[in-house]
Amino acid sequence: MATTVRARPANVRWAIRGLSILACIALWQIASTYHLNLGVVTFRNVPPPLEVVQAALALFRSPKLAAHITSSLWRVFAGYAAAVVMGVILGFAIGRSRAASDLLLPPLELLRPIPAVAWIPLSILVFPSSELSMIYITFIGALFPIVLNTVHGVANVDRRLVASARSLGAGEFSILTEVVLPDAAPGIVTGLAIGMGTSWFCLVTAEMISGQFGIGYYTWEAYTLQNYADIIVGMLIIGLLGMGSSWLLTTAGRLLMPWRNPKVAR
Repeated sequence: MATTVRARPANVRWAIRGLSILACIALWQIASTYHLNLGVVTFRNVPPPLEVVQAALALFRSPKLAAHITSSLWRVFAGYAAAVVMGVILGFAIGRSRAASDLLLPPLELLRPIPAVAWIPLSILVFPSSELSMIYITFIGALFPIVLNTVHGVANVDRRLVASARSLGAGEFSILTEVVLPDAAPGIVTGLAIGMGTSWFCLVTAEMISGQFGIGYYTWEAYTLQNYADIIVGMLIIGLLGMGSSWLLTTAGRLLMPWRNPKVAR
């Protein structure tokens, strides 16, 4: 006999999520207060949550906060925008053309495993300014997830839909915009969200070659100065900005795809 699983009310789900965060903070407080040493992991130098909150308040009162955030946002979104344009174009070309796949996919697969930090020396040599070098690092971080998810979405479009549209007299452009793009859109949006998260992930690497501003630079500078609480503040700000950016992308994707009814996690 089939049973139906009832969805939890929204307020209950949010309460559970809030409690999970509080539980993590409580464990963090205990581990840092008692300087737990678990052998492989030690919390001897990890600051407690209250110290991190104090460091965050000091940063929020500082006039440098706006400069740090605006610099990082510019670098991430400039590199990300370039990655979106190039990644979607390459993804459609590879997904729709076997010749393009044979020509473009091998070098992309060769470059994809290279970590962002390994691109720093080359970016310094290639680009005339450190700003362009940092934008390039965030671009590289976002490019490959966008390309691969676009390729996957385009290549898995139902061929019966394409054949039906072609039998009704649709041209290649109409097939591309009215059949392939709507069917591949969920995969593309997933790639865009992953690419945004990867761009923020690469930000610290990119801003290691910066000399003045940026949340990644602020985090790295805190490490070199052994301001441990500021390290966690920088990490949390990067996490919040990355999470917010990815949430905006996925929300916009759902609004732009009214034909798709995503399953709600229970």
